[in-house]
Amino acid sequence: MEKSNNNNALVAHLSMLGAGAGWGLMAPIGKDAMTHGFDGLTMVTFRVVGACVLFWIASLFAKKEQVPLRDKMMFIGAALFGLVCNQCCYTMGLSITSPINASIVTTSMPIFAMILSAIILKEPITSKKAVGVLLGCSGALILILTSAAHSSDKVGDIRGDLLCLFAQFSFALYLSLFNPLIRRYNVFTINKYMFSWATLMLLPFTFTHTEHVISQPIALKAWLELAYVVVVGTFFCYILTMLGQRTLRPTVVSVYNYVQPIVSVAASLLMGIGVLKPTHGLAVALVFSGVWLVTKSKSRKDMMKEKQRIS
Repeated sequence: MEKSNNNNALVAHLSMLGAGAGWGLMAPIGKDAMTHGFDGLTMVTFRVVGACVLFWIASLFAKKEQVPLRDKMMFIGAALFGLVCNQCCYTMGLSITSPINASIVTTSMPIFAMILSAIILKEPITSKKAVGVLLGCSGALILILTSAAHSSDKVGDIRGDLLCLFAQFSFALYLSLFNPLIRRYNVFTINKYMFSWATLMLLPFTFTHTEHVISQPIALKAWLELAYVVVVGTFFCYILTMLGQRTLRPTVVSVYNYVQPIVSVAASLLMGIGVLKPTHGLAVALVFSGVWLVTKSKSRKDMMKEKQRIS
């Protein structure tokens, strides 16, 4: 039994490491594709529709689950906040800011999750959480002010940074509102419905534009980069993340957020599509410290258990 638990933990850790690295590479690779033929709207259309097809195919080989009509309708809201707003804002933001900035901003999601959990789920805000939010917000502000001063897709662009920031807020809202729903079903059931609703929401507005973009000559390299974003950065990374979440505690899962900017910064510098400034280092230190404090602080459940032990 102990060996089985150790194997499950190892698989979970490797899954989260793979997801973090996959998403970290997605920023510079997606950025490069969007400078060689594709744009943000086309990229997000391929991400959503492509992943929808892949998850429906995968679901044919997964355990079948009965989903009542009420839950199918609830997946509309989950798709809106967890995919449409999240992926549209992130991809459009990435198209105009640097991949380094975009990856740093993604680490702010646990801070938004903490704030929304306090409002929606009535989770307590401890002093550790408050300091963490302050540090994280300071890091994000430094990043945005740096971008405002340069307005370059290699250093950063304030519009792109704010879009990427809103993408994290949207995903945190999805987690806070639909956490009970996503715990009821397996990864393939959840994603086939979410990506289906997202496709229905998005495609009527983007089909004509996407059709026009892909009718133009686009290099094979850009198509391969797009394939990476859809297959690895979306389909496989979503699966790996949910595999990790089934075994590891949320605090451990959140640590793997730090893998993304490390991989993204290294890849961006090697590809020559990003410039690392001293302010980036300061922003990373502040955001990482803030996220660490937020994830290390006690939840309402932890406090109740501690209170019961004392009494």
